[in-house]
Amino acid sequence: MVVDLETIDPAHLPAEVAISAITLAELSAGPGATSDLDERSRRQDRLQRTEATFNPLPFDADAARAYGRVFSAVAAAGRKPRGARAVDLLIASAALAARLPLYTRNGDDFIGLTGLIEVVVV
Repeated sequence: MVVDLETIDPAHLPAEVAISAITLAELSAGPGATSDLDERSRRQDRLQRTEATFNPLPFDADAARAYGRVFSAVAAAGRKPRGARAVDLLIASAALAARLPLYTRNGDDFIGLTGLIEVVVV
C-alpha cells in the first residue's frame, strides 16, 4: 500500500498510519531490483520519502511469535504460507503483534487471516 499511498483517498485511511520494518526492507530492495534507471530513481525517491515519514514497527519477538499464529491460520485455510506469500505474512505478523489493522491494496494476499487480524482493503 505504501507504493500507492499518494493515490489513496485519506478518508479511507486511519488517522495514524504506520509501516512495518518488513515493509521498509521490501522498499529498500526495490531500487536494486530493477535495471531501468528511471524506475530505480522513482523507487529510491519512494524509499527516502518513506524513511523520512515513518518510524517502522519492529519485527521483534512478539511479531515472531505472532508469525506462528499467522502461518497456522493460512495453512489451515488450505493456502501455502511459504514462498512469495511469506513476506506479506511477516507484515501481517507485525500488525498482529502491535494489535493494529492491516491496510492493503491486495486483500487476496491475506486470505485465511479472518478472525485473527483485521485486514482492510483500500
